[in-house]
Amino acid sequence: MNNKSYLIMGAILATACSTGDKIAYPETERTAVCDTLWSVPVADPYRWLENDTSAATAQWVEAQNAVTHKYLAEIPFRDELRKRFDSVTRYAVETMPSKKNGKYYFYRNDGTQNQSVLYEKASLDAEPRLILDPNKLSEDGTVALSQVEISPDGRYLAYSISRSGSDWNEIYVMDMKTLELLPDHVEWIKFSPITWYKDGFYYSAFKPEKGKELSAMNEYHTIYYHKLGTSVENDVKVYCNEEHSRRYVTASLSEDKNYLIIDESAGTSGMAIYLKDLTRDNAPVRRIIEGYDYEYSVLGMNEGRILMVTNNNAPNYRVVSIDPRNPQQDNWKEIIPEQSYVLSDATLAGGKILVAYNIDVMGHLYCYSMNGEQLYEVALPGQGSLQGISADKKENEAFYTYTSFTYPRTVYRLDVEKNVSVKYYAPEIDFNSDDYESYQLFFASKDGTKVPMTVTHRKGLAKDGKNPTLLYGYGGFAITLNPRFLDTMIPFLEQGGIYVEVNLRGGNEYGEEWHVAGTKLQKQNVFDDFIGAAEFLIANGYTSPEKLAINGGSNGGLLVGACMTQRPDLYAVAIPQVGVLDMLRYHKFTIGWGWAGDYGTSEDSEEMFRYLLGYSPLHTLKEGVAYPATLVTTADHDDRVVPAHSFKFAAQLQYCDRGDNPTLIMIDSKAGHGAGRPRHKIIEEKTNVFAFIMYNLGMNPQF
Repeated sequence: MNNKSYLIMGAILATACSTGDKIAYPETERTAVCDTLWSVPVADPYRWLENDTSAATAQWVEAQNAVTHKYLAEIPFRDELRKRFDSVTRYAVETMPSKKNGKYYFYRNDGTQNQSVLYEKASLDAEPRLILDPNKLSEDGTVALSQVEISPDGRYLAYSISRSGSDWNEIYVMDMKTLELLPDHVEWIKFSPITWYKDGFYYSAFKPEKGKELSAMNEYHTIYYHKLGTSVENDVKVYCNEEHSRRYVTASLSEDKNYLIIDESAGTSGMAIYLKDLTRDNAPVRRIIEGYDYEYSVLGMNEGRILMVTNNNAPNYRVVSIDPRNPQQDNWKEIIPEQSYVLSDATLAGGKILVAYNIDVMGHLYCYSMNGEQLYEVALPGQGSLQGISADKKENEAFYTYTSFTYPRTVYRLDVEKNVSVKYYAPEIDFNSDDYESYQLFFASKDGTKVPMTVTHRKGLAKDGKNPTLLYGYGGFAITLNPRFLDTMIPFLEQGGIYVEVNLRGGNEYGEEWHVAGTKLQKQNVFDDFIGAAEFLIANGYTSPEKLAINGGSNGGLLVGACMTQRPDLYAVAIPQVGVLDMLRYHKFTIGWGWAGDYGTSEDSEEMFRYLLGYSPLHTLKEGVAYPATLVTTADHDDRVVPAHSFKFAAQLQYCDRGDNPTLIMIDSKAGHGAGRPRHKIIEEKTNVFAFIMYNLGMNPQF
């Protein structure tokens, strides 16, 4: 790439047209870069946009943002929409409390703060004590708390922060009595818990390539032990798979503190398990569970045995107990067998096991004895979902959060012995849920598979095909889309919009078989499910192609990119956010290699390469096609799905598109893949995205 001034012509910026005219996009240089994969030449004319630190890429970003923000600024109702977003999200929230060392810890946000604040209570009725306010860690709210862990003796708080939305974390340690920082500071943490042990903690880290921290491949994930008061350079290396550089490794402790439990995974699903006996000096790290085919999650211990949730020989998950001295699978004991529906969460409370199940995507909560006898079901408020359970094995109380598309996140306190739930915290929101309804529908996908989706809208909807509709999906990595309250959806619903969330294959809605059915050489099932949902909504009078928008983020951004290229006639608007859009090169950046379990890679085989090439959004855009009005979104600190995916896709879309619809890209600064985004950035992004959707669906909102 040279420095020729024709890359971005200054005159182009001056002639960018208004929303009512044909848009003049910044000129983007096309180079002759071409790879030959499996004897197939594959052009990559925008390879230069992968260089996230070059001046040329920075110029391109600036020019594209200028055109996009000019277009958005001229949408007549955008300012009023922003005010409404600010209003509907301005309410106090609290998380469910977690009990440690006899005290309760929780997060609170007064409705105006960019980041939620950590508090401590001596009892549920006591005045809270402010422990850590991340809003004071930066002037613009772009430093976020990732996790906090209190030492077993309650003396110290170790917490990790993320800057500007990056996956890179830093660990700090605070004295819980004085709230003063200790000198301990650990950097380059990624995908790691903080695990206290004696006078220090375990953590996992990479050593990034200098100057390429946000884009270079991350390899050799390593577990270290840091002793308080010592230099990080002296941290003890505990485990790294030196033979296989692309492995995630994390450490946790058995409940009795006798064993270090190490999870090692080759991707986003499946792991091997190692144990290190901490009661013996220089004890080796030994592998107790082979392979990367199954998931394991430690619940705690009972009678000297480790309780685990696993899908080993149970696609819908079960609870087993393992003797750490004789961990062979033949010695496992089944505590709670697999059910016909998916076990989604579990925790120990009051000498019992609380287990959450997804039954047709909806949450249910049961209590079992430690021997696996079902004792009772907890009565939940309605058809919604559980978003976490907080409990202590020795305490007779537990907390859970219940929500649905019309029921704001509400915390309940459960008396485990009596099976009595009482409302502990409910937010006060400018939203009348009685005016809306949310219900589940099933439709047949292309191959006849029954797929669920949830539809939410104002009561009294007329099925005349004229309703503006937003269809959202994900469909990957065994992630379940459960019903949940979305306050940022309120302005769209108020103006007569329909919000539809479809539970695609590739997720975990119906267990591992449902997940596998949307992976690798079956990935097209995910796109067929999403297209089938759109066709169902149109055929049944909910909406029409002229009134339908589609949206998804990350793997959901891939979903939108694939569906808009396969069926551009089916939607009026497409919003692919932080999407995986170059399926031939995704594995070459940061931790992209970890997604191969779901996607496969272009290097695996010629069959896999050709399959990926057949749906990769970047490579399936065709010249002369009229694509939906498209707003691609990404961020400069997204080091999970690097912004090059979106850059290259947007450039190719602008090159190919021959319709009158806008094809824009919005690149946020000091932001990442989405986690930890401050309130003001959330409002700004939602305002821009929904202004684009509503304007291009022909809506004329009145606020």
